[in-house]
Amino acid sequence: MRKMIAIATLFFTVSLFGSSGADLASQLGLDASTKVTKQWERIFKSKRKMKKRGLDKLSAGDLSVLKEYLINNAADADSAESAGR
Repeated sequence: MRKMIAIATLFFTVSLFGSSGADLASQLGLDASTKVTKQWERIFKSKRKMKKRGLDKLSAGDLSVLKEYLINNAADADSAESAGR
């Protein structure tokens, strides 16, 4: 129950103040470089996969920002934000 309250609070705060893709990814425990572009695209096309990661609670605007960040910084992206690059 505590976890559900914490997640609801997180999403409420995120939707009120907006966030960058990097902030959203960090708050959700997502690392863009753990998947390649196609994997991130598949996640955003699957309601089940989005729900599993808590993405189904985000607003359309936040989802768009997060998706753009994750895809632009995926493991196979030219502009990936990973250590050592």
